[in-house]
Amino acid sequence: MSGYLLNVRDLKVHFPVRVGGALIGKYLPLKAVDDISLNLLPGKTLGVVGESGCGKSTLGRAILQLLPVTDGSIVWLGQDLSVSDKKALKAVRQNMQIVFQDPLASLDPRMTVGDIIAEPVRNFHPQFTRREIKGRVKNMMNQVGLLPSMFNRYPHEVSGGQCQRVGIARAMILGPKLVVCDEPVSALDVSIRAQIINLLMGLQRQLNISMLFISHDLSVVRHISHRVAVLYLGRVMEAAPKKSVYAEPKHPYTQALMSAVPIPDPDKERAKSRIILQGDLPSPLDPPSGCVFRTRCPKATDICAQKVPQMELAGPEHIVACHHWRI
Repeated sequence: MSGYLLNVRDLKVHFPVRVGGALIGKYLPLKAVDDISLNLLPGKTLGVVGESGCGKSTLGRAILQLLPVTDGSIVWLGQDLSVSDKKALKAVRQNMQIVFQDPLASLDPRMTVGDIIAEPVRNFHPQFTRREIKGRVKNMMNQVGLLPSMFNRYPHEVSGGQCQRVGIARAMILGPKLVVCDEPVSALDVSIRAQIINLLMGLQRQLNISMLFISHDLSVVRHISHRVAVLYLGRVMEAAPKKSVYAEPKHPYTQALMSAVPIPDPDKERAKSRIILQGDLPSPLDPPSGCVFRTRCPKATDICAQKVPQMELAGPEHIVACHHWRI
């Protein structure tokens, strides 16, 4: 679609999982991502939220072509990545980067901070001299708040927050158009999280980068995102501009998530009503028929078991997949 940096349509990522014994066992599809559609505009952030196991990280990795896609299309600047060959994919990789959840585990312990940040430049711009690469690395280190003295240190010699800054510098040094942030602050101390979020927002403004921000922390997503998509068991339940989804959530699942967000005012926090979901997240190996949320939904009726709800327009740029969202 015109104007979009990224356009995902009917995306499915299924993994064959063997169940049963060696002789009589069979393979069932684990539906990690099941028929997801979303768009992303240049310079904007799409927040993807939901419980653990809902397919957030799988979605991000599938968009980056780090996981095989079962069905659907991923269109990047008019190019369908899901049918592109390896040569075509390599040409767009420098514009699509990722920041991982665990800052220390995502860095090679045998490489120095300088070498880690320089690696993408060496891979995509072998014509650059060693001096040019070092200059770019030091400039990037300064942008993310890393001291020049850390250039020759190893990951185990710096803090968790500094390791995440190294990961961010590595992702940003090529000036990508899209960065997937996969729970980038969940492994950090609370005091460091705000610094990293503000750093990402500052870099986005400077470099005009689009971000897919994956998190289970609704307060963080509210702060950084322009638009929010709520996932449940591999499907989008609701997607809307940030103000709309936080002020007036339509889907029962979104309403339950929003009721759990703490309010800074102690009186309002004590007075607000909470929606407690019953039961556990169903297995993606055997999802419920119809609406996947129906087994935990307080509004569920017979139609919810019989028919998969289609996305409906519930307001300006606000879509929801629920048979009873008007109730």
